[in-house]
Amino acid sequence: MQRCAMICVLLAFWNTTMTDAGSPIVIAHRGASGYLPEHSLEAKALAYGQGANFIEQDVVLSKDGIPVVLHDIHVDTVTDVAAVFPQRKREDGRYYAIDFTLAELKQLHLNERINLKTGKRVFPDRFPAGQSSFRIPTLAEEIELIQGLNASTGGTVGIYPEIKQPAWHKQQGQDITPIVLQVLKTHGYTDANDAIYLQCFDPTETRRIREELGCQLKLVQLIGSNSWNEAGVDYDAMRTAEGIKAIAQYADAIGPWMPHIVTGRDSDGKPVITDLVKRAHDEGLVVHPYTFRKDELPKYTKSFDDAMMIFCEDAKIDGLFTDFPDLAVKFLQQN
Repeated sequence: MQRCAMICVLLAFWNTTMTDAGSPIVIAHRGASGYLPEHSLEAKALAYGQGANFIEQDVVLSKDGIPVVLHDIHVDTVTDVAAVFPQRKREDGRYYAIDFTLAELKQLHLNERINLKTGKRVFPDRFPAGQSSFRIPTLAEEIELIQGLNASTGGTVGIYPEIKQPAWHKQQGQDITPIVLQVLKTHGYTDANDAIYLQCFDPTETRRIREELGCQLKLVQLIGSNSWNEAGVDYDAMRTAEGIKAIAQYADAIGPWMPHIVTGRDSDGKPVITDLVKRAHDEGLVVHPYTFRKDELPKYTKSFDDAMMIFCEDAKIDGLFTDFPDLAVKFLQQN
């Protein structure tokens, strides 16, 4: 009852004026995660009410093979797992979602992300610690929430799932991708015209999704930084002309990190924009960079709106991930 009541309150924010058809799309990064704990159903309901065009789902597997929505393969940075299951950590001291059944994961409370080294919240001014109650959703539960809201409001909000660390899941004995594709198919996502983008950082897996598994959904090749060691991939090479051409053979879009598009300002104060967006557009790819945050702005920007202006007007991106969907929607409506 508490969750239903909260969702009803959040939907009071519903804004019927969406962004214009020709504007960049607004992708709610882990939901409206600037306001509520990331990937909670409540954060997704709020993102829907704030006018996001798509809502993101990061997907990992539970021990019993159920796709759940969490940004990481670990659960210790966003839940109270250490208090609930203190003996279940691995030798590295971390707690992994794949070591817990869905029933066990459902016992955990979601909280604002913390830095394990300092024990402090990553974004201290976001939703207060210890207030209200939030739980880990399954991918199916989240899809059903969004589809239900589309039915009850007449909306057309899409989903934007990411398959997290598929190679690591295979090392643990689970092949995550076919499981996720089956959940998507069960809920009606099978075609390129469906309101979904499916993303992954691992290009081997993204290509496999298209060529081996025969997926016809819109695919997004995420592009990270080599320093992250995300998928054993040379992301610098991926951003070259040859790399973009290779991506265009199997994907429909790229999801680059913001610094891959704008590197700063020159001596005259003008934004320094790389040719990545142009390269992608020349190959027929759309570009959805991540992540626009009002509490973590690039140093060369003065405000959230300033960042939006640079990327949308100067760099000409096609969409963006943001923790603050309302701010992006408001900017696009006014510009």
